[in-house]
Amino acid sequence: MQLDIFTTGGTIDKVYFDAKSTFQVGEPQIVEVLREANLCIDYRVIPLLRKDSLELTDDDREIVRKAVIGSSTSHIVITHGTDTMITTAKALGGIPGKTIVLTGAMQPARFRFTDAVFNVASAMMAAQTLSPGVYIAMNGRIFNPDKTRKNVEMNRFEEI
Repeated sequence: MQLDIFTTGGTIDKVYFDAKSTFQVGEPQIVEVLREANLCIDYRVIPLLRKDSLELTDDDREIVRKAVIGSSTSHIVITHGTDTMITTAKALGGIPGKTIVLTGAMQPARFRFTDAVFNVASAMMAAQTLSPGVYIAMNGRIFNPDKTRKNVEMNRFEEI
């Protein structure tokens, strides 16, 4: 089974630039996360975008949708910023024969304490085991994007 992982940026890929004293979206961090995990699964990482999710446009979402449709595999993981992850998940609805799981992180993957590794692992397992559809893997749960919200105050996703 092959798994395609599309990266779009977001907090999971943020890096700290000393000269700018701020975080910016950098290279996809999932490559290093997966290398360290010693996986026994056939996967490929395809970088699509390098944006904070608040900067994503409908045109960007169309790029993601076309990439998913064009993928030769039916098992897809998308790393994404958490602020508009639900919007992108909903934009991916209706693609037949694909299990699509979006995930991200509340803390950058480069941080010593991050939820990125757990969320990526959860998304990869979900993409391999769930029936076709679009899902969000965050905070130890799998969510239906139509019944989910990001609780900014609690810094987590939850069912509505």
